[in-house]
This record gives sequence, C-alpha cells and structure tokens, in this order.
Amino acid sequence: MLHKQTVTLIHCKIYMGVVTNASAAPLTLKAEDVTAVPVGVNGVITPLTLTEEGVTVRRRSFIFELVSEDSMRIWSQKIQEYIDSLGRPKKLFVFVNPYGGKKSASKIFIDSVKPLLDDANIDYTVQETKHQLHAKEVAKSLDILRYDGVVCVSGDGILVEVVNGLLEREDWDSAIKMPLGVVPAGTGNGMAKSLLDAVGQSCTASNATLAIIRGHKQSLDVATISQGQNRFFSVLMLAWGLIADIDIESEKYRWMGSARIDYYAIQRIFRLRRYNGCIKFVAAPGYETYGEPANLEGEINGEVKSNFVQHKGYSGPALHIKDFNRKIEGPFLSVWLHNVPWGGEDALAAPDARLSDGYLDLVVIKDCPKLTLLSLMTEINKGGHVRSPHVLYFKVKAFVLEPGTQLDDPAKEGIIDVDGEVLARGKGTYKSHHKPLMTYDKIHIKVDQGLATVFSPSSI
Repeated sequence: MLHKQTVTLIHCKIYMGVVTNASAAPLTLKAEDVTAVPVGVNGVITPLTLTEEGVTVRRRSFIFELVSEDSMRIWSQKIQEYIDSLGRPKKLFVFVNPYGGKKSASKIFIDSVKPLLDDANIDYTVQETKHQLHAKEVAKSLDILRYDGVVCVSGDGILVEVVNGLLEREDWDSAIKMPLGVVPAGTGNGMAKSLLDAVGQSCTASNATLAIIRGHKQSLDVATISQGQNRFFSVLMLAWGLIADIDIESEKYRWMGSARIDYYAIQRIFRLRRYNGCIKFVAAPGYETYGEPANLEGEINGEVKSNFVQHKGYSGPALHIKDFNRKIEGPFLSVWLHNVPWGGEDALAAPDARLSDGYLDLVVIKDCPKLTLLSLMTEINKGGHVRSPHVLYFKVKAFVLEPGTQLDDPAKEGIIDVDGEVLARGKGTYKSHHKPLMTYDKIHIKVDQGLATVFSPSSI
C-alpha cells in the first residue's frame, strides 16, 4: 500500500512538482500529484513559475524533514514507482527552432521548458534546427527506439516537418506511433492552442510542457495531400483564396509581428480577389446535402494510387474517385480546410473540429460584401464567422481542389497554403527562389483517422 506522508511544516499544495498557495490546512502529498522526487533526508522540490486559470503559481523550494533516512528512502521509492507506472516519458528528443516567430524559442526552452524537464528527471537531447526542413531530415533518420517522444519547441512548422519525416521512413508504421509534443514558441501555435484550449488551459509553454511530462496521449488525424507522385502530410489546415493570400503574402510584413495578419487582411479585403475553380468532396454523415451532385463522367473510375518515387514511406490512403459525389462550383473568395479547431492562438477557424474524428472541417466563402466580410473576419477569434449566412461550414472525409484563375484578372492565379507553407503557387503570384512541392493544379486530400499520436493535457 502506498504510504502518504503528511507534512505540517508548510501550508501549500503540491501537484506535478508545482507549488501553489493554499489554505492553512496541513499538506497531504499524493504520488499522482508529484513530478520531482526528493532525495536524501531533507528532500527538496523546486517547482516552476506559471499561471493557471485564476491561480498564480510560484517557483519555490521546500524542505521535507522526515524522521530517518529509511523513511525518506521508502517515501521516495514508492512515489517514483507510482510515477513510473503512469507511462510518463523518461527520454525525449527536443527540437528548438531559434528562427521561428519572434525568434524566442531558445529563451522559452531555457526559461520554461528545461527547468520542468529537469525537475521531472527527464533525460532529453536538444537539437536546434539550422534551416528549413532540417527537422524533417532528422526525423527521417532518428533512432526512435532511444526515445519516448519528440518535442517541438516552435510554431507549427517543425511539427509538420517531423510528421512528414516520420511518414517518409521505411518503418513509418512504427515511427508515426512516436508521441509528439508541441510547446508554443512561434507565430501561429495552432496545434498547442487546440490541445490546451480543449481542457480550458491557456496556451503557454509551461502548460504545454506539463502536458508532455504527465504523458497523457491522444490520437491525431493526418491528411494526405497528393498530386501525381507527390505527397505531403498535413496535420493543421489547407487554405486557398483569401486566407492563403493573407497568410503567405503578409510575410513581407513579418517585422510587424502578429499585427501583420490584421494589417494585410484589411488591404486584401478592400482589394478583394475572386477565384474560379471547383471543389469536390466526400461529405461526412449528416452533411450529404451540402453542395450539389457531382458529374463524374470523364473522371477515372478507380483509385488515385500512390507512386512515391522513393518507393518507401507511407503513400497515403487509396482514393476512390466515384466516392466524390458532391461538388461546389466557383467563383470563391476563400476555401479553408481544417483538422484542428485553432489556426493560431487568436483564430478559432473551425470550432467544431476534433483532433481525431476522422474528418476535416471545410469553411467556404463564395461571395460576401466587403464591409460584411471585414466584420466577419473579426469574428474568427471566437469562431463566430461560421454562423454567417455567407459561410458554408461542414465536415468532409475526402476532398478535391481544382484551383483556377482570378475572376477579374485571368492572367493571374493563386496560392495554396498548407500548414502555413506554400504548397503550390500559380502564375502572377509573388516571386520566390523556392520551388513549391506541387503545381497549381488539381490536388486530392484524404484523412487517416488517428494515424499520429500527440501528448495531450488529458487522455482522450
């Protein structure tokens, strides 16, 4: 039977190695509430400062005086045995992206992440990313048997690279089971926000790190985007039209910080672009009336099969063209496909999205007056935009995007944005020396339910 040591020397509450102010009642220690384990007769726990809902948590050291060395040894051993039984990670591989967002990831790791990992006695290897796709390269060759999880101290981009790296391995089916943790340290932080907001926690590095330490896990859907032999694995979102234009073209104002999005959104709305095109989809149950019947005559009646040039890695699920029985014709202002609720810390893009429901949430705007659209955009921070009569919002299992030219300027096309990066760009868009992965043409998307695993604030 697990011994509970009651200490009357101090009046505080300890949980997960964190100390909070509490009433004047004596302290009762429970194993499930402790991360750090004291060593020696005078055991010391030194927790970290963070803010919970309505509770200010301060980092302090407390000395627990027990009657003997044997008491301390038994007390520590029993707590450690219980903690070990919870399946918490003991060794982590940590990516730190020093270039993302406000370039604060290194400081966030040192100030907020490292102290908690040290308190929890977790061994970790730190890898700073040196260039774009560095994390993907490392993930493709990482010895996954040495670690209990991979942590990304960054925005969402490094997580996406890691997922793609794991799924391009020959042993992808076991590699993708590696639990992934996200500590918000970038511009968007949509995945961290989605995980923490689901349990009412604020999107902070400390809360995210504690979730990783606790070791709770949940499944995460992964969408395979395919075009010919090319594949890209997405865990966040795809955008085409207004949202993609704002996200990508506002990069030239990055010096403004997060304000660049609002600033460029106003410019883009008052110089609105409409795009020709068509979307086809397999509607989720209950959403079969959205769109209109799709005429599949002339389409290949079969499967869109994978053809990885490398002949290794996950090729994605088979797509049956005959299943795409609904469509919506353009022109469009915006098409936005989401796997998680939050596109960023202040953008509740798809309030009904769930991380492992097997569906993608589709947000479509075909037409909308400019002033109404401006007002609608201000509702995104709390998800109110999906209630607008100008917005179609429903769930799909699979999706085909056939992007076209700008309605008012057929010489120009658009941008397809996936997880904050340019997947494809058409003629007349911005110039870049980076070649996109895909061409500005038809792409297919299908979701695999629960393919990946993430550390979560609670087990789901």
